[in-house]
Amino acid sequence: MTALGGKLGRLVREIDAFRLMVADPRTPWVARVLLAAAIAYLLSPIDIIPDFIPVLGHLDDLVVVGLLVWLGLRFTPRAVRDDCRHRAGAGTAGASS
Repeated sequence: MTALGGKLGRLVREIDAFRLMVADPRTPWVARVLLAAAIAYLLSPIDIIPDFIPVLGHLDDLVVVGLLVWLGLRFTPRAVRDDCRHRAGAGTAGASS
């Protein structure tokens, strides 16, 4: 169970880092839109393929969110990614800089 808890904690920190990247003025607008869309799609009850369809229902979530995050991170400068991940890991995500 501790391995699962560690992975869940890492996922929460990554999502928080994405939120910080969206809010960071150094992040290009394309990356902001892509990361915000990934977060919104992940939290939205509306899916391209409904989740009650076996396998495909959850696979579309994985593909769409994964692609949006991958593209968003490619457009985000490394310095911004590293800074936001550090702030999310340090627990200062709510603090304004």
